[in-house]
Amino acid sequence: MRKIFKLFIALSTLSVLFHNCTDDDTEYKGNWVEMEASLWPNRSNAVTFIINNKVYIGTGYDYDTQEILKDFWELTIDGDSFQWTQIDDFPGVGRNRSVAFATETSGYVGLGKDLNNALLGDFYKYTPGIGWEELTAAFPGTARKDAVAFYVDGKGYVGTGEDEDGYRNDFFSFDPSTDKWESISSVKMKRSMAMTFTLDGNAYLISGYYNGALDDFYRYDTLNDEWVELNHISDYTGSSFDDSYDNNIQRYDGVAFTMGGKAYLATGNGSSDVWEWEPTTDYWKRKCDFEGMSRGGAIAFTINDIGYIATGGNGSYSFNDVWSFDPEGEFNNND
Repeated sequence: MRKIFKLFIALSTLSVLFHNCTDDDTEYKGNWVEMEASLWPNRSNAVTFIINNKVYIGTGYDYDTQEILKDFWELTIDGDSFQWTQIDDFPGVGRNRSVAFATETSGYVGLGKDLNNALLGDFYKYTPGIGWEELTAAFPGTARKDAVAFYVDGKGYVGTGEDEDGYRNDFFSFDPSTDKWESISSVKMKRSMAMTFTLDGNAYLISGYYNGALDDFYRYDTLNDEWVELNHISDYTGSSFDDSYDNNIQRYDGVAFTMGGKAYLATGNGSSDVWEWEPTTDYWKRKCDFEGMSRGGAIAFTINDIGYIATGGNGSYSFNDVWSFDPEGEFNNND
């Protein structure tokens, strides 16, 4: 049965008590607002995709109950109004640390691990008004967790992550018009828990984990099937260009999202700092910290050019909160 209701969040006792918006007399811009839009149950390492300006969120792991989740929700945002509609449960094995991408009409969810830590390699398709169906075309890579996925130029792309033999750097494209997978060029470094975003028709892969947080950054050239390396996200070159960078930019298990023609990198392995990327200069600028509890395994999405971060986990806690971001706003700890 489909359930439609609004959920309102109370003040959390897990709120962060300090947020860094100044450093060495530099004041950072940006303001986070906790929305009245909590999603139950709490979860980390869920998946999300967007179809027709509606957000779909599901699966994940609830640290509180130690359960793998299969429920899925459709979120409609109208100004400050958030309406959750429960849709059919994900039909495959319950999982977390999976991937998702969406075409203009359907969302795709696959890979990850189950409650027994078994790695998964299957994929499912969700179409509003039709429901879920398992893809007949088998994913050609190995079963894995902590991979990445994105959709650009009419194809879905899935790659990296960790399988039974270790970290991966391979990538595959999926053509929804033919239901066929194809192997494409691998990214230079193996990694898991990386972040991706798309901006102005281009797809980007950033950071992730391989014996520590990586500081590399790539744009994928779909025409030439090539990963184009951009400037590193650390004080790497020894020039004045990246003197303001530090090891806080690189991370894993964080989120990336876009708004206003720029990209944003936030949360992750103990990170609360937020960075803004300007594509015309390939330069990252510090913004005001994320005001929620520090976390990994969150999700991020953009609706009506407003970026949001939701859910995630920290130690033995998982979260159900949703936060919006105003990158040019003044910090206000009371909103």
